[in-house]
Amino acid sequence: MSQQMRQRRGQPLFILSEDADRTRGRDAQSSNISAGKAIAESVRTTLGPRGMDKMLVSDAGDVVITNDGATILREMDIEHPAAQMIVEVAETQEEEVGDGTTTASVLAGRLLAKAEDLLDDDVHPTTIVEGYHEAARLALEAIEDVTLDEELDDEILEAVAESSMTGKGTGDIEAAALAKTVVGAIQQVRTDDGVDRDAITLRAQTGAGASATELVQGVVLEEEPAHEDMPRRVEDASVAILDIDVEIREAEIDAEYDISSVDQLNAAIEAEETELRGYAETIADSGADVVFLTGDVDDFVGSLLAKEGVLVFEDVSSDDASAISRTTGARTVGTLSDLETDDLGSVESIRVERFADDDLVFVEGGAAAETVTVFARGGTEHVADELERAVEDALDVVAAAVDAGGVVPGAGATEIAIAAHVRDRAASVEGRKQLAIEAFADAVDVLPRTLAENTGMDPIDALVDLRSTHDRDGRAGLIAEGQTGSVGDPVDYGILDPAAVKREAVESATEAATMIVRIDDVISSN
Repeated sequence: MSQQMRQRRGQPLFILSEDADRTRGRDAQSSNISAGKAIAESVRTTLGPRGMDKMLVSDAGDVVITNDGATILREMDIEHPAAQMIVEVAETQEEEVGDGTTTASVLAGRLLAKAEDLLDDDVHPTTIVEGYHEAARLALEAIEDVTLDEELDDEILEAVAESSMTGKGTGDIEAAALAKTVVGAIQQVRTDDGVDRDAITLRAQTGAGASATELVQGVVLEEEPAHEDMPRRVEDASVAILDIDVEIREAEIDAEYDISSVDQLNAAIEAEETELRGYAETIADSGADVVFLTGDVDDFVGSLLAKEGVLVFEDVSSDDASAISRTTGARTVGTLSDLETDDLGSVESIRVERFADDDLVFVEGGAAAETVTVFARGGTEHVADELERAVEDALDVVAAAVDAGGVVPGAGATEIAIAAHVRDRAASVEGRKQLAIEAFADAVDVLPRTLAENTGMDPIDALVDLRSTHDRDGRAGLIAEGQTGSVGDPVDYGILDPAAVKREAVESATEAATMIVRIDDVISSN
């Protein structure tokens, strides 16, 4: 029977396979919104300087302890597609500006909760989407209005860095010291065109407290000398980078040699030693004090160079070789015969230090230094990992403040300003779209409310105080003091955030929420 005949006789036409699941209409919207809200709720308690940490344990028993929103969502095993969209919000926030991932995720979840209320009141999804986009535009206006009209000097940038790290396992005292290190690193690679963020390397090492963190004017590598008798520190060193193996060359074809006497064997060994001595002499005569090889070095060559006081590192990665080149000005040479004095770079100091079971090489003060390294220290592996994430975020937000321009008051003050501005403009919008705009303003309030909860304050009383102080003084945030908090001017306390972080959070959260709200049909194949 043809398909047309079956349709004319009223028999059903199956398009999907029998194993496919389909959820439509309000059920689909409710399922997606619930998933988005749940994933946002999972990171809400980590927000702010008094936010709590999460312990994430993998199937293999690996443990991660953090309050970084992006790390939490990345480590969680999330299957629901709508929840994955919230994870993508955090990932986008992390990639674009480096911080504010929890803010963006919590805001997206609250926008979904408010959208659910509007859907229950028979507001059409399209109206909600249009209202949210209009409200997001108004929110960006508010961020522009509260952006401080001040030059971004070191003091302000240090405040931005410290605000980013506070509450992330660094401690208040350590955060202040680390902020100076972070800003020092940014200023080292800052040019008229902006910040070369790729020129800053971050390496975390256990064995000491965060106060031992230092800024290295160069690079830090996990390498050890090729020979135990080589020096572990060289001052005012000339540096060579060789992209070769310094050992006896193997024949490209299989060959057998018939040695019938001891004299022939000794002659063969002597010929090899002569060739290897030639390699060592070429390197020593070049004037190089330190040599970085991407290949291997023969033990005999290593011993000869050790006697000459030459420090050699072998099996250096191409990325590390490039970093050394940028630091020292040395040119990578592909054949030993091409090595000349002009190919050498220079550096003030190269030292090898032992940390637990690892040897680390510090290449500092290069003549062409274009890279710096923040060498972060933590007492344990978990502390070092969390400190690394905190410093990484701080570097990103300071770079964002410099490149994207401007800082705004932190501690929830910008969110209070956004909500007030959006509500004020909502009154001039006609129709049901006004409800969506007002709902957006209510959703933004979740951020200062959450800060209040995590600080130990009553969220309702805190929100009322924030609004009244904002209306009176034009700026109000939650200041964490002692075991609780108070309402004050965040700028007076040096609590500042990059404007770019706030803009990205508003835009990415709005896009994710509106995309989920528009979905009314979910089809999955089993």
